[in-house]
Amino acid sequence: MSRPPRTAPSRSQSAERGPGRLRFGVEEEYLLVDPATHRTVARAPEVLARAAVELGPRAQPEFLATQVEACTPPVDTPTQLRAELTAMRRSMARAAARCDCLLVASGTAVLPSRHPLPVTDSPRYRTIADRHGGLADGFGAELCGCHVHLGDLDRAVALRLSGLLRPWLPICQALSANSPFVEGRDHGFASSRSLVHRSWPTVGPAPLLDLDGYERTADALVADGPLVDRRMIYWYARPSEHLPTLEVRAFDVSTELETTVLLATLLRGLAWSLLADPEPAPEAPLLEAAHWQAARTGLRGAALDPVDGRRLPVDQQLHRLLARALPGLAAHGDLASARYLTQRLRARGTGADRQRAVRERRGSLHAVVAWLAADFRHELMS
Repeated sequence: MSRPPRTAPSRSQSAERGPGRLRFGVEEEYLLVDPATHRTVARAPEVLARAAVELGPRAQPEFLATQVEACTPPVDTPTQLRAELTAMRRSMARAAARCDCLLVASGTAVLPSRHPLPVTDSPRYRTIADRHGGLADGFGAELCGCHVHLGDLDRAVALRLSGLLRPWLPICQALSANSPFVEGRDHGFASSRSLVHRSWPTVGPAPLLDLDGYERTADALVADGPLVDRRMIYWYARPSEHLPTLEVRAFDVSTELETTVLLATLLRGLAWSLLADPEPAPEAPLLEAAHWQAARTGLRGAALDPVDGRRLPVDQQLHRLLARALPGLAAHGDLASARYLTQRLRARGTGADRQRAVRERRGSLHAVVAWLAADFRHELMS
């Protein structure tokens, strides 16, 4: 990205005294679908009860009873993250199968769902539904994301990092695009989940806040605003309220394990590099446009540079992403892995590209859901 001249130390000098190694972990949200109809089904309580036997509290409910969530423990390497994701997904998929449903990793429901959508029966979720009823049962409201946790960080550092990451999250979002179809419709976006999610309060780029500013803002949003609690702060990067991490949450869930591993690896490399060698953060209007462009085209077409507004070939933007993350990738021994996984994703296409290819080849959205479920299982066997 084009940047103003720096007076800070060079990257090589900064890297020598850069931050310590960062751990990372991942949360993923999945849809539950009926094997025969391929439509979502409200079996989350039964699935989670079975999954908890193996995963314990790492198997978690979501806002809607047609969805479930699971998370990995924090780990040190991409190899460990891949192993944890595989074990986690296997446990969740087995639990779903025992409840006569399939686990699907797609950012949105592909086929029309049965409305009203079933809200999970908990006091917190019922309160959210009461306060935001129209959104809770809106078209395409079954949204499945991937959240990457970076740590260990105290809250002040996490807030600083949330600002530093802002110009790089649109291209990372493009890598994750995996929701071209929403309840039977294709609106031409690679990540429809991103657009639907923007209907909820606070969804968008993180504001630039110090620790005091964050505390005041969070308190005001809960006391006088639309939020039930701080867990409803849905910025694309936010300090976790229960972990010593920055939670980055701008991404669709991916069918492919390798895409999730790539996102986490790149984000950790970026985080380390940016903390070692900070740069000015761009203003919000161009950030909003860059995220919209990423949702619209994924890795097809141009990317928008949120610093100067130029449209750039995606490959050029990816090259810049890898170059900016290089010190952190090298510090963690992840450079070769990140390069390989990026090239692999470019060759295979995003989840949105692959969903559309299945629709084109097989001629139906039912086939897309069947493929998503089968590909999810295949990933766990490879």
